[in-house]
Amino acid sequence: MEYEPAEYQRLEIKQFAPRALRETVEGRYWRRFKVPVVAKQFGPVSHIDFSQQSPYNFAVTAATRVILYDGDRREVNRTISRFKDCAFSGVYRSDGKLLVAGSQDGMVQVFDTGSRSVLRQFKAHQRPTHVTRFSPDKQHVLSGSDDVTVRWWDITSGSQVMRLDGHTDYVRAASVSPVNMETWVTGGYDHEVKVWDVRSKACSLTLDHGAPVEDLAFFTSGSLLVSAGGNQLCVWDLVSGGRRLKRLTNFQKTVTCVRMSPLAGPDSLAAPRMLAGSLDGHVKIFELDSFKVTHASKYPAPVMSLGISPDCKLLAVGMADGTLSIRQHDRPRVTLPDGTLGPASSSTGKLGTRVRLDASNFRYFIRGQNVKASMHEYRVVARRKAKLKPYDKLLRQFKYRDALNAALQTRKAEIVVTVVEELAARDGLDTALSGRDAASLEPLLHFLSKYIVEPRYGKTVCNLTHRILDIYTGVIGVSSLVDKRLQALKDRAWEELKAQAMLMEIQGILEPVMAASLSALSL
Repeated sequence: MEYEPAEYQRLEIKQFAPRALRETVEGRYWRRFKVPVVAKQFGPVSHIDFSQQSPYNFAVTAATRVILYDGDRREVNRTISRFKDCAFSGVYRSDGKLLVAGSQDGMVQVFDTGSRSVLRQFKAHQRPTHVTRFSPDKQHVLSGSDDVTVRWWDITSGSQVMRLDGHTDYVRAASVSPVNMETWVTGGYDHEVKVWDVRSKACSLTLDHGAPVEDLAFFTSGSLLVSAGGNQLCVWDLVSGGRRLKRLTNFQKTVTCVRMSPLAGPDSLAAPRMLAGSLDGHVKIFELDSFKVTHASKYPAPVMSLGISPDCKLLAVGMADGTLSIRQHDRPRVTLPDGTLGPASSSTGKLGTRVRLDASNFRYFIRGQNVKASMHEYRVVARRKAKLKPYDKLLRQFKYRDALNAALQTRKAEIVVTVVEELAARDGLDTALSGRDAASLEPLLHFLSKYIVEPRYGKTVCNLTHRILDIYTGVIGVSSLVDKRLQALKDRAWEELKAQAMLMEIQGILEPVMAASLSALSL
C-alpha cells in the first residue's frame, strides 16, 4: 500500500510585542518636513507671519529689523530696518502688499512690502508696542502696547479711531475672529483675555487664563479660541459664554506661540492641527478632537515664535538665540487650474503622475472594489504556489545545521528564535549546534551577545547559550575569534546583571517611601 507524502507546512514566524510604539501616519506626515534651512538673526526671533498670497512669503521679526523671506526660495527678499530700537510683530495684510510692525518706542508703522517705504506712522502709544494686526477690511490696524491700551487706527486718514481700555498690564497678544471681522480678542500679562466688539467700542467678555497671556489663536470655525501663557494652553468656547473646554499642560516652560494649521496636509493624511511652541524647546502638534499630542519636535534653543504657510509647505520656527529654522514639506500642495489647492503627486510638486498607493492611504484598501466585469469577461482564479524560504527548504530536507545558518543570515531575531524552537521540538538542536568550526560558530555567538539582554527573546536565547557552552567548553582557548565573541557575551551578561542589581536597590529604597505615602493618604 502506497502513501502520498504530506505537503510541507511553512514555518510560522512567532509574533513578538513591538519594542516601541510604531510611527503613525500623523508622525510620518510631520517628519516629512525636510532638514531645516537655518538662518542666524541679529537677535531673538520674536514673531513670524506668512502672507496669505502665493508664493506665501513670510516676515521674520528679529532685533531691530523685519526680514521678508521669499516663500519659494526660502531666501531673504527684503529687509526693513527703519526702527530706532527693537521691532515687534511684523504682520502682512491679507493681500500681501502692506506690512505693519510695532517698535520699542511705541510707534506703529505701515510699510509697502515692494518698496519698503513708510506709508503711515501712528505715535499715540507711550510704551513699547508688541502687538500689531491688520483688520480683514484692509483699512484698519489694531495695536496693543505695554501702556496697557489697545488702539484702533484708520490707515486711510492716518488717525486713531478709538482707544480700548480694560487691561491692567502689558498687552502682548491679539487675534481677529475668522467669521466676524468686528470681533477681536486681546491678551495681556494681567492673565486676562478680553473679547472686544469694535462697533460698540466695549469689552463683551473677559476670560481668566491663569497666567500671563503670550499668544492667541481662533479655530477656523470662529467659535473656539485658544490662549497660550505660562506652561499651559486653554481652549475656550466663546459661543457658550466663554466656558473653558480644556486646559493643556503638555509643556515644562512658558508657551510662547500657538498657530492653527490651515489645511489638512498635502495628501490628506493629516487632519487640521494646532501647533504650539515653548521655551522648553519643543514644538508640539495637537489634534482638535481630544487635544492629544500627535507629534513633537525638539529644537536646540527656546522657541519664541512659529508659523506655517497656508499651503502647509513651510514650517518656520524662531528661537531665543536668534536661530531661524525653515523646514519644507517634501510633498507640498500645489495650486490647481481652478485656483484651489490640491495635492502634489510627487516630491517635486508637479501634477500629471499618479500617486502611488500604499497601506498608509485608505484608498489602498478599497482599490478595485467598484470595478465590474463586462458581459464578455470572466474571472480566473489562479492558485499561487507558496514559496518557501531557504530555512524552510532546508528544514524540509532535515538539514538542521544549514537551516540554522540560513536563519542567522536573515539577521532577524524573530526568525532565528522560531527556527531554534522548531529544531528543539524536532530534537535536532544538538545536531544543528555541534561540529562547528570557528567561522560557523562566530555568527551564532554574535547573535547571542546581541540579544541575550532582550526581554522578548531572553528565554530562548539563554537556553541556547547554555547548550552552546555545554558543547564547546572543552575547546575554549583554541580560536581567538571564538574567545573574543565569548568574552563579549560575558561582558554583556555582566552589564545586565549589574543593571538589575542597581534596579533592585532602587526598588528597595522606594518601597518604604511608597508605603509611607499610601499610609498617609489612607489617614
